[in-house]
Amino acid sequence: MNQTLPSKTRGPIIRNWLIGAALIVLFIWALSGLHFEGIQEYGAQVMGSIWEGFTHPDWGYVYMPEGEDLLRNLLETLVISILGTFISAFLCIPFAFWASANMSRIRAVSASGKFVLTVIRVFPEIIMAILFIVAVGPGAFAGVLALGVHSIGMLAKLYSETIEAVDEGPREALLACGASKMQVLRFAILPQVIPQFLSYALYRFEINIRSATVLGLVGAGGIGTPLIFALQTRDWSRVGIILLGIVILVIIIDLISGWLRRRII
Repeated sequence: MNQTLPSKTRGPIIRNWLIGAALIVLFIWALSGLHFEGIQEYGAQVMGSIWEGFTHPDWGYVYMPEGEDLLRNLLETLVISILGTFISAFLCIPFAFWASANMSRIRAVSASGKFVLTVIRVFPEIIMAILFIVAVGPGAFAGVLALGVHSIGMLAKLYSETIEAVDEGPREALLACGASKMQVLRFAILPQVIPQFLSYALYRFEINIRSATVLGLVGAGGIGTPLIFALQTRDWSRVGIILLGIVILVIIIDLISGWLRRRII
């Protein structure tokens, strides 16, 4: 006895097969754009030198009384991340309310806010760092501005989604009692969103720690500056201790941030 699938069942199956085939074609097309020319002649020797430097790091660079060392540069990286996150965590709040659909009766208002945040997020931190280096000169200040401006776009997007998900009950109750907009904001909206705001700010701080290590590669301060110098001079022992310091710093920040987020939420 022949059994045929109902049309309602055949439709999703055919659609899934078409999506799978499209993904396979896309993957093959992406692989075709890669051009692998083989390992260079001295590739194995270079990799051996890198491994030797990583396994025998330059411990003398950890602390140098006479000049810049690993601890000072890691501290500068941490300061850049803290200031960049602190600036963005506050400046993004007006943008978040601007982009929230439930904060305005006119849809075009929130749509324009979302568009502005999208434009801000288009430029990665390293591009913004280059722009700010041209504007204010190389150094940590350019790194702070780059992280701060870029984080505004991402944090404001997350904040606006949190605002759009608030319980409308307290807000409607206060409006029914004749409360002003500021009273509604203070007593109905902010108590619901502040814990999530703090959690997102801490999460963004973790990301900014990693980003700050890269900004120094273009001259925006932090540990990236000595890292690029060590890479250019092929001082693999110095590279090894710098990367080890970055790993330890990121792990410590992740543990502290995760503990704080669990306490907040």
